[in-house]
Amino acid sequence: MSQTFNEGAKRMANIQDLLKQREELERQIKQLQENSRAEAVNTIKELMAQNNLTIEDLSSSSRSGKKESGGKTGTVAPKYRDPASGKTWTGRGLKPKWVTEALESGKTLDDLSIKA
Repeated sequence: MSQTFNEGAKRMANIQDLLKQREELERQIKQLQENSRAEAVNTIKELMAQNNLTIEDLSSSSRSGKKESGGKTGTVAPKYRDPASGKTWTGRGLKPKWVTEALESGKTLDDLSIKA
């Protein structure tokens, strides 16, 4: 019976040791993450200074590198119409289900095009 007690005490000691090691590792990880973040911030600041960039330059409106047009873009006129339902499609993006079904039934996009 005392042998089982000793084994249990050893396991508890091992668990305590492992918990201490985990705490130390978590502390080290946190320190490394903080250092890495600080280095990244410094690098970004240096790059911004070298390229004369401001926080405003990083905003979403200038991410693409295009100049702002100064206004809203217009809507695109539909090019195709479903004769059965009257639904339309501009020809951009994924084909709607009604277009796919019409093409599978033998129609062409020309058959569905809106004639001016």
